[in-house]
Amino acid sequence: MSGTATPLSPAFFINNIVELPRSRHPMLTNTAVKAARPRAAAYKLTDGGGLHLYVAPTGLRSFRWRYRKDGREQLLTIGSYPDITLDQARALREDAAAARARGESPRAIGAAGNGDRLRTFEQLSRRWYQHMLPRWTAVHAGDVIASLERNVFPAIGAMPIGAITPPVVLNAMRSVEQRGRRETAPRICQRISAVFRFAIAEGIVDSDPAQHVGRALMPPRPARRQPALLTASEARELLEAVDQLSGSNVAKAASRFLALTAVRLAAVRGARWNEIEDLDGDAPLWRVPAARMKLARAKKDDAANDHLVPLSRQAAVLLRTMRVAEANMHPSDANMHGADAGGLVFGVACGDSPLPEGAIGALYNRAGFTGRHVPHGWRATFATVLNELRPEDRAAIDRALAHSLKDKVEAAYNRAELLGRRRDLFQAWADQLDG
Repeated sequence: MSGTATPLSPAFFINNIVELPRSRHPMLTNTAVKAARPRAAAYKLTDGGGLHLYVAPTGLRSFRWRYRKDGREQLLTIGSYPDITLDQARALREDAAAARARGESPRAIGAAGNGDRLRTFEQLSRRWYQHMLPRWTAVHAGDVIASLERNVFPAIGAMPIGAITPPVVLNAMRSVEQRGRRETAPRICQRISAVFRFAIAEGIVDSDPAQHVGRALMPPRPARRQPALLTASEARELLEAVDQLSGSNVAKAASRFLALTAVRLAAVRGARWNEIEDLDGDAPLWRVPAARMKLARAKKDDAANDHLVPLSRQAAVLLRTMRVAEANMHPSDANMHGADAGGLVFGVACGDSPLPEGAIGALYNRAGFTGRHVPHGWRATFATVLNELRPEDRAAIDRALAHSLKDKVEAAYNRAELLGRRRDLFQAWADQLDG
């Protein structure tokens, strides 16, 4: 035949070409990666050979590689930018592809070069904590980080987050249980799970090893009533015993203020000076924001649900004494600690941290009232003493304790705060504590 070449049939390609070569002209550039900004929804910027940059709404930018295994699409997170550069991500993708061609798992290559997966659990926990901080009260935020620092970081904090498995989490939680904290362990496990869900959303890990660990924990002890003193004379005895103890004056002041106001412990620990109104006037009032009250989440953003606590003469004197003490401790920045400022009333560590959750209960134990009274018990003492003293004021007593009305229709329409009657009640209660 002449020099005309015989055309190759499609069958030749099907039988002889295993995989067409990928494009060697990647679409991404270092400038594009650096300029990628978060949007309302996650998106990706494609490079070559299955590599792309994933941009999360949180701002995380991570390199990922899509490939197929046994006919199914797989996704490998290579690492986050700028910990991993674009050139490094491409090199790691090539290494992972080579490992796949050898019959090895590409994930081993990805984990070896993945900066995020090798970050420790403590590092990721603190990132999650900072992310959640604007949504929490100061008291709750302090409780969360303290529980992790005390119960979790010593056990698994130094481990790479990608190396933590369900048995590792379970062992850490059983150590908490063995210290007698059966009620605490499930709550801590939920916080570990929240850290992993945060890491999943940012593309750092693929699963939550704490998700099902709660099922393997010991059941909580049956609920029982909080120990509480039920007479005014016993209440006076406790307060006098606490006054005689050595130790933190802040904790002792918080204990007496808790008794005088009969609120929940968290409210006192988180009390701020800018919540106190008319402290030097005739009708001092503590306006506890709804966000810090024990309410359904939908109600926490409505100022109409703020809890109003009329302050007795004794409570107002206590706060004025605290204000003077703080001004003497911080003479150079007294404006930061006055009644118009937003600092914690019962703060510790230079006023920046809330009183520890167990501080008041520890005082009662030291005073010899272990098993007889706990901080939450003041609410029962208040209700018992005043209902016996003034049974006609039962509704006002319930409202003073921020109890919801039983009748939902009445609760929807009865907005009367009965402040005058409640002020009388708190004054009568304070006088009972004074004897």
